[in-house]
Amino acid sequence: MTLDTPSGEDSLIARYFKPLATDPGAFGLMDDAAVIKADGHDLVVNTDAIVEGVHYLPDDPPDTIARKALRVNLSDLAAKGAEPAGFVLTLALRQSDESWLSAFGRGLGEDARTFGCPLLGGDTVSTPGPVMISITAWGRVPLGRMVHRFGARPGDRVMVTGTIGDASLGLAVLQGKPAAAALAADPAAREMLVGRYRVPQPRNALAKAVRDFATASMDVSDGLAGDLAKLCAASRVTADVNLPKIPISPAAATLLAVGAADLEAMISGGDDFEILCTVPADRCEAFGTEARRAGVAVAEIGVITAGDGHPRLLNAEGQAIPLKRLSFSHF
Repeated sequence: MTLDTPSGEDSLIARYFKPLATDPGAFGLMDDAAVIKADGHDLVVNTDAIVEGVHYLPDDPPDTIARKALRVNLSDLAAKGAEPAGFVLTLALRQSDESWLSAFGRGLGEDARTFGCPLLGGDTVSTPGPVMISITAWGRVPLGRMVHRFGARPGDRVMVTGTIGDASLGLAVLQGKPAAAALAADPAAREMLVGRYRVPQPRNALAKAVRDFATASMDVSDGLAGDLAKLCAASRVTADVNLPKIPISPAAATLLAVGAADLEAMISGGDDFEILCTVPADRCEAFGTEARRAGVAVAEIGVITAGDGHPRLLNAEGQAIPLKRLSFSHF
């Protein structure tokens, strides 16, 4: 079976993706478009693509590739305070591999059900180049309640969910860098870090709290340092961040302690997919309470200040630490 004839493409779609199109607005993938009901909400839309050899490794399991493709988009929705409504998929493949597609479809379907984000449609095409998966996702927020990158004000506290740097360390483990050797005797730590790289953990459970308390928000996809700089630039402010307060996992702490990891690389590397947001000082306690109820760890790492320069990253002695780079960049 190939992808270069209509019958081949139709067969592929019917076998692997029609079972995932459970929303009535998808029309069983029998039409050229879908319908999303706004239901009195604003519709929030975002799109992200992942490319073989850039965002995942060629030998990564196909179910994890599918989960990553959807979850990076879900992470954006969470940071906007939006509840998932559905997604469309564009899949560019070199060939139609039944075992790969079966595992890919299984992982995608499981996550679509878990996060309440059904497949609404899309396209499959052939390519001589690397595999590419592009997803456009929609979410719903109450009218006028989407949380923007801009909106941070001097005095707001800088908050971040989860832990930072695990995904970049997971990639380092897979690439056989010093982190791999340092954790040779700790398979659980290796598995955790690799899992953070392959399968992000979007913080959709925190979407309502972000909507209710945050003045500005975005997800950490290209590195904490660079993404904070983007948020501050959009808000026309700057920030002071306390490096010792940035949350890191026990595995990352172990690697830092033995010199097999570098904090600068961890905060400028990509793929964390945590939420970075700013919250007024008098609302941080309430935000933290809601985060605990949602089962999401949050940490206060700094404060927004007036100004227009890059955020300052301060060590334990309060000295600013310059970075060689702020974030991952494709170009």
